[in-house]
Amino acid sequence: MAAICGFVPRHGGPPGRVDAMLGAMAPYGPGIASWTDAGASLGLRCAVDAGADPQDRNAPALEPDASGAVVVAAARLDDREALCDALGLPPAARAAHDDHALISKAYRRWGGDCPNHLLGDYAFALWDGKRRSLFCARDHAGARPLYYAETRQGFVFGSDVEAVLAGPGVGRELDEFMVGMYLLRREWGVPDTRTFFRAVRRLPPGHGLVVEDGAVRLQRYWRPEDVPAAAPASDDEHAEAFLDLYARAVKDRLRGPGRIGVHLSGGLDSSSVAALAARELRRQGRPPPPAFTWLAPLGEAPPAERHAWEYEAVASVAGQEGLQVFHCAPTGADVLAWLRQDAAFPHARVFINERAVERRAAARGVRVLLSGLGGDEGISFNGRGHYANLLLSGRMASLFADARARGSNPLRVAAGAALRLLPYGPELFRRKKLLRRWLGGKRGARGPTFIHPAFARERRFPPKPLFCPTSVRNGQLWLLQEGSGSLFRRVEALTASGARHGLEHRHPLLDRRVLELALSLPPEQFRRGPATRYLMRHALDLKAVLPPAVCWNESKNDPARTDALLAAWDEALPWIRQRLAVRAVLPHRALYVDVPRLLEGLALAALGEHAIRSGMTNALHFLDWQDPVDGDATRDGPA
Repeated sequence: MAAICGFVPRHGGPPGRVDAMLGAMAPYGPGIASWTDAGASLGLRCAVDAGADPQDRNAPALEPDASGAVVVAAARLDDREALCDALGLPPAARAAHDDHALISKAYRRWGGDCPNHLLGDYAFALWDGKRRSLFCARDHAGARPLYYAETRQGFVFGSDVEAVLAGPGVGRELDEFMVGMYLLRREWGVPDTRTFFRAVRRLPPGHGLVVEDGAVRLQRYWRPEDVPAAAPASDDEHAEAFLDLYARAVKDRLRGPGRIGVHLSGGLDSSSVAALAARELRRQGRPPPPAFTWLAPLGEAPPAERHAWEYEAVASVAGQEGLQVFHCAPTGADVLAWLRQDAAFPHARVFINERAVERRAAARGVRVLLSGLGGDEGISFNGRGHYANLLLSGRMASLFADARARGSNPLRVAAGAALRLLPYGPELFRRKKLLRRWLGGKRGARGPTFIHPAFARERRFPPKPLFCPTSVRNGQLWLLQEGSGSLFRRVEALTASGARHGLEHRHPLLDRRVLELALSLPPEQFRRGPATRYLMRHALDLKAVLPPAVCWNESKNDPARTDALLAAWDEALPWIRQRLAVRAVLPHRALYVDVPRLLEGLALAALGEHAIRSGMTNALHFLDWQDPVDGDATRDGPA
């Protein structure tokens, strides 16, 4: 993992230095390099492995190429051979070209269109000495973050928010719109460019940025809506094409000398990544990857039948591939460590379950952790929107046949699809679900929010957007674009948090080739009769990648993981209550949170599942817990 930073002064201004920015990125490793001329200053920070091949590390060497351009990159490029072919590099010269050099050559060949020719995870900045301009780009999935700020002194950028805040003239004032939307749990309604700091902006995934003559210009290069439809093919042909791309995506993410680990939840996505990674590592003569699960060890888990399928799924995949499983249920200490981190920074917003996995994986010497993140939005999308599309296109016979196949009343399915298409249909369905929870005794299933009333009245925050897709593709595009507040912010959080544990998270299902295949497929490949995620299940079953019970399991409930998280919260609750009673919060954070109401909510004997799904955890996280209180015996919390 590497991190980059830089500064371009306004016309006539001093060049400046990036030392403070490099210092703010210390978690990314000890390797440091910088380069400065009158027009720009660039910096790189990374872990240095002297025994690795040049293409397997980001070497800290920043020098102008033959055209006078200097590139700084946090990159892991895929399908390097195809890229070298396109660049006309002879085979004998390819080993000497690291990812920095390939990006530089790609820019010389294609200019600002070069990201369309690059596969992998990357964020880079290139100073074009001849044009006196800076070009930045970020991969399509946002696996490598890039933030920036425009100040009176110039343009500042970095891989980490803290690095940008350390740049010349960058203020630390909070963006109150973002604060309110976070406390209200409406981050899906926030533009991709905004962060918790007014001065700091995010370069959205799939975008480039040009800084020239003091002006900043964004340009979008990845347009998933333009992906063409796949050619007609049989189910088996679609399955073969998918598995070929999927296996290549996993293989590409095994590159490098670091020890590989895998997530294993027992679900379709993480289980298939783990199985394919284990098989490819065996082919390479490398040891199998250790598997890390959110579940508590069996001896510590309550003997509840509703937990059985999760443990059975993990055990069956691990047994099939010979994987050693490490159970990483979070503890009260993980909850407190999460609370002590400032929610305004991406690394602090990683899920509490992930903290336990990162800690355990780092202790086992893992440097690369593969996950199944991105499947739900892409190739294993659940097919939402298919019935609406059948209704709108007049294919009632297909709608009725599909409904009967899943054991549903066709008229009710058609009526439900029609209702969702009405102007207020999504809101009616939301209220219907809330009523069901209320009647079932789960009054707080969505839970209240704990934003300060005066702050909420003053700003009048927009409601959470409600969306009912009119087709499968429409639903996927919304999740990948307008709805990216969930997926891409989680990717950013994992990248930043992983760096602080010496880990690099990699996500094969977010591979551009896999995503574009998913967007090209006909809707019947995602929902067919009783089966959702049909193509992925069919493909994995066709090649016996997963045990059938895992492959065709339709449940997305994970009570064992949820109960482990609840146990961690309940362990931390006494400390939280006492700490808030002894000392509230710093004044600037108390302006945003309804602390008295929060204390009332915490007076319950236990949080319960409704609380961890509500605004209570967001409010607690946003408060300031960092300064110890003299005489507070509970400040260390549970061990």
